[in-house]
Amino acid sequence: MAPAQGRWAPALWRSCNGLMAAFFALAAVVQVVYTIPAVLTLLVGLNPLVTGNFIWKSVSAIHTFFCTVWAVGLAYYLLLHTQQNILHEEEGRELFGLVIITAWISLCYSSSRNPAGGRIQLAIATVIALFPFISWTYIYINKEMRSSWPTHCKTVI
Repeated sequence: MAPAQGRWAPALWRSCNGLMAAFFALAAVVQVVYTIPAVLTLLVGLNPLVTGNFIWKSVSAIHTFFCTVWAVGLAYYLLLHTQQNILHEEEGRELFGLVIITAWISLCYSSSRNPAGGRIQLAIATVIALFPFISWTYIYINKEMRSSWPTHCKTVI
């Protein structure tokens, strides 16, 4: 992957990590599984070279493994039991969260070799960093989707 040119690349990478750390921290309020990615992502935002650290790599690899196993289990469950749009199902939203965790930590994993990443990596990082916030906005303003929320989701936002 060709390195991104210019001074903007490291700033963009850190900004994306800041957005994702904020997303994971907000999500950790309602689901503990987001706590580890919030901390790992915050560390990458502060110092992208931290991903070369053995402890960071180990924690991220173990967490990504468990998120992947959990996501496969949820996908199988949804395949058998989905009654409506996948985003209307609690398990569907959980599955998307696990996919976001796995994708983001995988992107961060390689940042010790090239902290700003290549152009493609930065483009993917920007899309992934904006996706949770755009999704939250869509879900929040969609009245049909809000009507199907369980009670605990209606009182969070």
